[in-house]
Amino acid sequence: MDTYPQAGLDAPGDSTRMAIFEKLGNRPMAVHELAASLPVSRPAVSQHLRVLKEAGLVADHKIRTRRVYRMSPQGIARLRAHFEEIWEPAMRGFESRLEEENPKKTGEKHGKHRR
Repeated sequence: MDTYPQAGLDAPGDSTRMAIFEKLGNRPMAVHELAASLPVSRPAVSQHLRVLKEAGLVADHKIRTRRVYRMSPQGIARLRAHFEEIWEPAMRGFESRLEEENPKKTGEKHGKHRR
């Protein structure tokens, strides 16, 4: 398996990291803003952000003396592409199985057996 998707999947596996990730989905935030809304310290938030950043899910930029974090559109796009690679064959397999089990109903659903 490609290491990027694995890191991207592992990073939000921690409940605090997932909370941080979700908050950044609403708007960019600085570490002190995130820490104020979570039951963890600022150093802990910084550590979680580092993991998310290393996984490519968040990016940061400096504004004066602080760093502001946001979701990384490129990282999200890479994760989405990974899921689409899995989803498309799974859906084709599911549809094929349905057609095997009941060809008349699935044929009617797709407009193949009209009267």
